Amino acid sequence: MTGGKGSPSSTRRSIASQVLRNAYASGPLSHAGDATRLAVHRHFSALFKAAVLLVALAMLLPPAYLVYRAAGVGLNELTGLFSRTRILQIMWNSLMLTCGVTALSLALALPLAWLTERTDLPGRKIWTVLAMMPLVIPSYVGGYTLIAMFGPRGILQELLHPFGVERLPSIYGFTGALWVLTLFTYPYIFMSVRAALHRFDPSLEEAARSLGYNGLQTFLRVTLPNLRPAITAGGLLVALYTLSDFGAVSLLRFNSFTRAIYVQYLSSFDRNVASLLSLALIVFTIILLLLERNSRGRGRPRYYRSSSGVVAPRKRIELARRKWPALAFCSIVVMAALVLPTSVILYWLLRGLAAGEPLAPVWAATLNSFRAGALAAVAAAALGLPVAYGAIRLGGRLMTFAARAVYLGYGLPGIVIALSLVFFGANFAPWLYQTLWILVFAYVVRFLPQAMGAMQISLSQMNPRLEEAGRSLGLGNRAVFRRITAPIVRPGILAGMALVFLTTVKELPATLLLSPTGFSTLATKIWSATDEAFFARAAAPALILLAMSAFSIFLVLTQEEREVSSG
Repeated sequence: MTGGKGSPSSTRRSIASQVLRNAYASGPLSHAGDATRLAVHRHFSALFKAAVLLVALAMLLPPAYLVYRAAGVGLNELTGLFSRTRILQIMWNSLMLTCGVTALSLALALPLAWLTERTDLPGRKIWTVLAMMPLVIPSYVGGYTLIAMFGPRGILQELLHPFGVERLPSIYGFTGALWVLTLFTYPYIFMSVRAALHRFDPSLEEAARSLGYNGLQTFLRVTLPNLRPAITAGGLLVALYTLSDFGAVSLLRFNSFTRAIYVQYLSSFDRNVASLLSLALIVFTIILLLLERNSRGRGRPRYYRSSSGVVAPRKRIELARRKWPALAFCSIVVMAALVLPTSVILYWLLRGLAAGEPLAPVWAATLNSFRAGALAAVAAAALGLPVAYGAIRLGGRLMTFAARAVYLGYGLPGIVIALSLVFFGANFAPWLYQTLWILVFAYVVRFLPQAMGAMQISLSQMNPRLEEAGRSLGLGNRAVFRRITAPIVRPGILAGMALVFLTTVKELPATLLLSPTGFSTLATKIWSATDEAFFARAAAPALILLAMSAFSIFLVLTQEEREVSSG
């Protein structure tokens, strides 16, 4: 019998029950205290810390390259930079686009989040899913659909041609970039604000109404101030995405930082000018991060509700006559951000198939995208887990430095990372230059914080006394990780890998600059076909990319639900 006394299964159950008794013998613990951390330090060798430090130093290669290149720029070259590249105009363009996209995204996301979470809007769950779906559409796919619909040789132009309309207003430049980036980045704010509304204690609003506040006053004076951290966090993601975007601004010919860097590198091979522009872009990114940090204040956010954990049942606000305008608003947003782009892609796909457009190259690009994304996801999990564990469990200056070094890469646009690795590969590792491995390394540098963030959340929600109790029973570090830590952290690891895979298959600038000769992905196929106005050729890879991205989002949401249910 497998479950009898003395069997391996009963032994494992007895060990697990003993671990739980030892872990909670002295009461609950939300964070590792000093004594616990000292105990954990004794169980980790210098080899583990050296591995974490090595990961951190590898993540610092791109900013080190930029500092090195900028140090070699003379005063005359620096002065000439302002006249040759019109850097002040580029700064202004990037600033206006970032502010405009963030403001419009908030204008769309805040009403959507409030309607789907706090009101009796019909089909709230369906609208929630549909409002989140534009997140899977890369910006360059959004740019492609806008050009294919409203641009020259687009669908609208062909429909109006029999009526004598020869030319439509241009959708290129600031207006097109603002439209595309707003529609496909607002879900960042939507998800953040909706989660904050879900956690918000309705008794605060009830108290405000008991004091004589009407609905609008309650929202402005009570609800909105409590949503500020969520709005700031989501707005920061939108701003960083806009600042580092390459695909949409390139297709729509808007001269922002990323497009200027790419043009300087591609047209003149001027690495110094491209490096200086990259440093200016990093300065913008750091300013955004500092503004977000100052807006949060010094207090740490709370990840729990109250001591009892009980929140009063939430009463939904009745829309009454406002129901139809609310449904119209939700329909317009979903139509513009999801239905219209998908319909345009399907239209050009059917038209391409009818014209005999070959699909064989698409399958090769699909395989390449899947292989690169899977390798990046596995590498990010392997490299991020030690850093995440060290930052949560060990602490100290070394682990704090490693965690910050990893997150620095997330603030660097893909084109900046790609330029630094081009220099590194050509000068110090020619055997790696233009190989799949240096491309995967670029993906890891860019997206490792996504995997590490998901793992840190899982580790922070795990009581450290569980591991200490396992060691007190004589289990070694490997046994503790295998039997106790890994099963609890596994949902976070898988969610992080899915996020890395999702963003890797959509990454464009790093793939353009670092991919091996003849190595094409779905992203590069879409970009090259759209840049030449071959809309039918771009339709199939765009549709496949949407399907892969949607599947990744599904995996992330599934792991989050499992993590919540297990917690």
